[in-house]
Order: sequence, then C-alpha cells, then structure tokens
Amino acid sequence: MFDANSLEMRAAAGRNSVGCSMRECADRQAACSEGGFSVGLSEDRSCAMPADDAGPADLDYLYNMIDKLYHEYARGCGLSDCAYWMLYDLESAGGAMPQRELAEQWCYSKQTISSALKSLESKGLVALDYEEGSRRSKVVALTDAGRAFSHRRIVPAMEAEKRAFLTLTASERFELLRLVRRYASALEQEIRASARAAATAVPADEPESFKGPSAP
Repeated sequence: MFDANSLEMRAAAGRNSVGCSMRECADRQAACSEGGFSVGLSEDRSCAMPADDAGPADLDYLYNMIDKLYHEYARGCGLSDCAYWMLYDLESAGGAMPQRELAEQWCYSKQTISSALKSLESKGLVALDYEEGSRRSKVVALTDAGRAFSHRRIVPAMEAEKRAFLTLTASERFELLRLVRRYASALEQEIRASARAAATAVPADEPESFKGPSAP
C-alpha cells in the first residue's frame, strides 16, 4: 500500500529497506550492537558521505537503523514488532479501537495482525469483543493487565520519542516533517508509476508467482 500518509507515518518509525551501497556500514553497525541495545545511530564518520553524494539509500539506511531500535525494544518487552505497534496504537487511542482501524493503519498482512492480537489476547493484555449492534466487526481493548503493561512498557517509549523529537528546535521539527511529507508524496507517485511501467513490460512467459497486482 503506497499511500503518502502511511509512508509519512512509517517514516517516524522507520522502514525495512537498506541500500546495498550502505551494506558494509550496516554490517559494522550490527556487529557493534550485537549483544547490546545500541544500534549505532550516533554519527559514524567512517560511514559519512559528502552531502552532494547523499541518496535515497542513505535515507533508507537511517530508517533501517530506526526500525532496528524499535525491534530491539519490542523484543525486550517480549513482543513481536507487530504486537508492539498494536499496543502502541491502542495506547494512543485511549485503550480501545475497532479492529479494522487497527489493521488499516499498518501494512502488515491480516494474518500477521491476527496472530499478533491472538498472542496479546493469550497474554491477557487485550480483549476482543463485537462492536455494539454488530456480529462481524470487533473492538480491541486493553485489559486491566494490558493497561498496566502499557504504562510500564509502551508509555515510556512514547515519552522517549517526544523527548527525542524535542531535541530539535521548533523550526527543525517543522522542516523535518515538511521534507518527509514531501518525499513521501513524491515517492508514492514514482513507485506507482514504476509499478505501472513494470506491469506493462512483464514477459508473457514469466511465472505467475512473479507477477504482482497491477498498480492502481
């Protein structure tokens, strides 16, 4: 789902791709962080590049490092990445929200989200019940144990995000969001155009498993 808003939202939490040109640097960072929580986000002069040579791979690398931070934190909470973000969204929503809305906010598959929610339910952290007047749509809500867990694990991470964001000046925060929004919008257009072009260029004898859905 290449939606500008979802791309912008994910930019705050990172993405899962990393440019091949940064692979050697990424390997060094991973080796340095092995066995600890640090993922090497502090400036590394050995990986620094002149501004004129900066490209999307460098941005992808930074997003990948941020993703790793959240992954390590979620693992420390005893959660999968998906389960962590489900609790994060529930906390942000005040403790409950429709399951369909919870699923729509992320690009995880329905199966992954369902598995994450079942795991959280088995831990006694969330409860699923039908929406009032419906026998199909469900609401996911934090249980008392879930609220206590969220207060102990999720809220501190959210507060850490705010403190980190506030290390930037007001103008820097505005500019960061403006540029990410602009980049996300441009990326959406380019990815959609690329997908359409690729769809028309697929050889007739290419295996069906290689042919993805047509871009809208």
